[in-house]
Amino acid sequence: MKHSIVFLDASTVDFGDIDLSLFRRHGAFTAYPLTRRDETIERLKGATIAITNKVVLDREILLNCPSLTCIAVAATGYNNIDIAAAKEFGIHVSNVAGYSTPSVAQFTMLFILALASRLIEYHTASHDGRWSASPMFTLGNWPTMEIAGKTLGIIGVGAIGREVARLAEAFGMNVIALKREGVSYHDSVPRMGLFELASRADFVSLHLPLTAENFHFISDDFFSAMKPTAFFINMARGPLVDPAALHRALVHGSIAGAAIDVMEKEPPDASDPLLSAPNLLITPHIAWATKESRDRLISEIDANIEAFIAGEPRNVIA
Repeated sequence: MKHSIVFLDASTVDFGDIDLSLFRRHGAFTAYPLTRRDETIERLKGATIAITNKVVLDREILLNCPSLTCIAVAATGYNNIDIAAAKEFGIHVSNVAGYSTPSVAQFTMLFILALASRLIEYHTASHDGRWSASPMFTLGNWPTMEIAGKTLGIIGVGAIGREVARLAEAFGMNVIALKREGVSYHDSVPRMGLFELASRADFVSLHLPLTAENFHFISDDFFSAMKPTAFFINMARGPLVDPAALHRALVHGSIAGAAIDVMEKEPPDASDPLLSAPNLLITPHIAWATKESRDRLISEIDANIEAFIAGEPRNVIA
């Protein structure tokens, strides 16, 4: 069977530095930078394989794409795919897991080090004239700390959480983690309840998947339990954290600061209160996206498509 492959939002993965030509060995290949909902059905007309990162393929879309046999998700999460409808219509769905683990773990340590060293404050002060106006050679407006001996509380010890723990321990940090009821653990990381973890940690790093059950999992109660000298980091998904609660914690000084790579709405509205919150470092959902990470992602998508065509599917969701 000759396949027709359509990448609906290639610019989410290709920043102008990724070779997508490998997909052509499986058949005709078309890549669109981005695709609006009202463009999706027309662009998938005649396509047998769709690649999507964030384009929604719900029941209505799938019903109007009768030639579609495979959806290759260009991500780990697949909440943009109607899995029940895909199964009903006999459409295979695969995803890619683990490709961004080194990148996100590295970025997590970047956040920890930037917060501990007050990197943003000192960088800004070096450019805006405050260092130039200093009466001495150094500018000590913001006390810094060594992270050796400090406690990192990890919420979600999956592949990324485990790599963060490994890196943090290499820096001399003490690592603790959230204990889930009914789960047995086979490592030496101390586990404890949510609020005990909050009260003991100097840094908290969030690495949970987003589910319906853990929406706004981190709220006012959690921030109130943290030490006022502690920092909060979210490297997972924005809706895991109540943004109003985070804003209150920063404005009221309940915590020393925070760093987030994700927000509840992405991209955020320009008027989002968090964008002007004090002591908050924000990056635009970029922790996953090193060149190496995106190369691994494309390679895995290609392997998923090749396996599907060969009748030996891998990384099967549906």
